Amino acid sequence: MDTVLTAPLLRGVVREPVAIDPAAAFVGLIERELDGAYRLAAVILGDALEAEDAVHDAAVAAWAGFRSLRDPARFDAWFGRILVNGCRDRLRRRKRTPVVDVSALIDLVRDDRRAADVAGVNADRDAISRALARLEPEHQVALVLRYWVDLPVDAIAARLGVPSGTVKSRIHNGLRRLREALEDGPRR
Repeated sequence: MDTVLTAPLLRGVVREPVAIDPAAAFVGLIERELDGAYRLAAVILGDALEAEDAVHDAAVAAWAGFRSLRDPARFDAWFGRILVNGCRDRLRRRKRTPVVDVSALIDLVRDDRRAADVAGVNADRDAISRALARLEPEHQVALVLRYWVDLPVDAIAARLGVPSGTVKSRIHNGLRRLREALEDGPRR
């Protein structure tokens, strides 16, 4: 199942068509994206194991649709969109009951010297994670892409397939609701 592609101009000389194995091309493209995709999914979902599952599902979906990709140079944006949509679907299906990882608390008890510093940092991180989990998936995704991945509004809009104004609105409303959730305190 080789695909014949024409190689780009090389110093003004047109080369003959080159046979490229789609599987090898896909592996080369996906390997560059996996680390960043995992980090993005982990921040959006707030769960390392679920992030691994989301990245796996996105990779499978990308392979299934790889032949429909028109421009391999845009693979990163195309794959990122698949991943973000998958994470958003997982957030919608997720029950609103937060899962608490107690391993960090066990480590804190074992090492009293670090407990004060780490506890403050962990408390802040956990409060933000809990408040973020209380938001609608659209707001969660917009805030994570803007403030954790540091994408500009136009790039977020392209990745989500919505207008820039919608992204700005989601970020604005998401920040307002995040602030309210932080002021309300944790939900049990």
